[in-house]
Amino acid sequence: MKVADLIAGRRFDTAKMAKVNLFETPRLFCDLYCLEPGQSQKAHAHEGSDKVYVVIEGQGRFEIGEETADLAQGQAVVAPPGLRHGVTNASAERLVILVFMAPPPGNH
Repeated sequence: MKVADLIAGRRFDTAKMAKVNLFETPRLFCDLYCLEPGQSQKAHAHEGSDKVYVVIEGQGRFEIGEETADLAQGQAVVAPPGLRHGVTNASAERLVILVFMAPPPGNH
């Protein structure tokens, strides 16, 4: 059994958002996205895949399609297939997001 430690697994990079893979199967992946203040994930879309963002530390500004919302620790949002989505850490604190995507890009 693989056990992921969401606290010890955090990694930050001052140059860009850090992605830490926790689990990956042919049907889904689960990553930690770690963003320093001011960092972002550029808006993009995935055909045929759902992506769920769960804020586990800090707060982030999420763009899903034409909508934007600020989410805090304990909140989650889903990006349906084909909709542009991205996140920005507009706060002064670090942001850590648990991300699930199914199926992974290229597996549908």
